[in-house]
Amino acid sequence: MKPAAFTYFAPSSLDQAVSLLADHAPEAKPLAGGQSLIPLINFRLAESRYLIDLNRISELSYIREADGTIAIGAMTRQFEAERSELVSRTIPLLTEALRFTGHPTIRHRGTVGGALAHADPAAELPAVAVALGAELVARGPAGTRTIPAGEFFLGPLSTALAPDELLVEVRIPQLPPRAGWAFLELSRRHGDFAIVGVAAVITLAPDGRVERASLALCGAGPKPVRASRAEAALAGASPSQERFREAGEIAAQEIDPDSDLHASAYYRRRVATVLVRRALAEAHRRATEGR
Repeated sequence: MKPAAFTYFAPSSLDQAVSLLADHAPEAKPLAGGQSLIPLINFRLAESRYLIDLNRISELSYIREADGTIAIGAMTRQFEAERSELVSRTIPLLTEALRFTGHPTIRHRGTVGGALAHADPAAELPAVAVALGAELVARGPAGTRTIPAGEFFLGPLSTALAPDELLVEVRIPQLPPRAGWAFLELSRRHGDFAIVGVAAVITLAPDGRVERASLALCGAGPKPVRASRAEAALAGASPSQERFREAGEIAAQEIDPDSDLHASAYYRRRVATVLVRRALAEAHRRATEGR
């Protein structure tokens, strides 16, 4: 199929893009990598009278340290983040999750900001952002505001961004000492969206107990699911396979998956139980053995 007619803009600066979006919202959509938006428009599952192409805005592509976080510009390509030494050293969970995101060709075009703003509940990066306590920076006519990842994702393909706002940056806290991480997912083929995916971080206290655990799941509900009760059950506990199994069972009760042609809700809960246990065990191993 062919898309419905639209007007195309290609601003060269962030100020121009924000101005164009403000002038034409809510009938305008920003275009980043286009890996999700363009197929939707071509099949007329989404429609926009105005497309604002962000690919000429070089100021939105960067990876740098900033006050204990790693700041990533929204137009940074996924493969750039995947291959970044700074990212792999300070937030290796993101590096690991990116390897599950589509295929290399997709990641060379897709952007970090685009994947977050698209907010597909089965996508990896939203779950990672929630697990790591990231902050997302939005820019609009009224200025700039910062939105915690836990409040950014509202539902399937729905975020807290206003129609006249652009996602311009994500700020991800660096992993602390004695922290381990893991990202696991089940999909029909590598590169497909997750049937269920788990992002896990464990930080150990000096005595070896769990000081803090962070768990977020994708493919398990209408948005990334923070397994807060499972996290609370692990806090202060001595790590063990039994503890991790219990946490998996708790997490499976916190999710609200759908049944579809790929898997039933029952199956997704069963998969979540196993993946949480395995992810926690791997995160603990990395925390104790070093990265």
